[in-house]
Amino acid sequence: MAEESRPDAGPTASPIRVLVVDDHTLVREGTRQLLELEAGIEVVGVAGNGAEALRMVGETHPHVVLMDIEMPEMDGIEATARIAAEYPGTAVLVLSAYDDEQYVQRLIEAGALGYTLKDVRGGQLIESIRSVYRGESVLHPAIARKVMHSLSAPANRMQRANEALSDRELAVLRMAGRGLGNDAIALQLGISVRTVQAHFSNIFAKLDVESRTHAVVEALKRRLIRLNDLGA
Repeated sequence: MAEESRPDAGPTASPIRVLVVDDHTLVREGTRQLLELEAGIEVVGVAGNGAEALRMVGETHPHVVLMDIEMPEMDGIEATARIAAEYPGTAVLVLSAYDDEQYVQRLIEAGALGYTLKDVRGGQLIESIRSVYRGESVLHPAIARKVMHSLSAPANRMQRANEALSDRELAVLRMAGRGLGNDAIALQLGISVRTVQAHFSNIFAKLDVESRTHAVVEALKRRLIRLNDLGA
């Protein structure tokens, strides 16, 4: 299925379309006002729960959904899964007060491309929006630490893949964890973008995941990469 076309990156580019989802009116409106001050970002709507968010994604076609977790009618986990399944051209960035590892795992498995916390500065939030818009994974440093230091994966789980990741695949995964896109990874490694895409396909198959963010989290849990590799 072809993805929705993305705006160009030049000075006359179309804005990144963002839908803000949060059940707290003050947070919702404050976030909208913050984003509306940023050139290159257009807030196409706000929603107070997951069901409303799902309906508005179909109506407004945002590039990025800024998603809360605990909401009435439909929570952020279910809404994220529905958006990922029904609107694959829309990226979900979780913005939450919760740093619980179980929330992180469930949302990434649901299809969220990034997970950050409500204590981030405005500039960091905007950069995270731009990153997931480009298809790059985003993990708040505190989230990465939680994944690394919470429940330790048993040895048999860490070794459940039939094949180990190659050195090149690990290098690609480390760069993805730092937020680099395919073009930047290809440039640093001196390989083609198509080869980078092939490496990701192999990584996803070996780790039994479906996204870059999930791959980074899984690699941290299996101790295949370290927090220092991500600059976290």
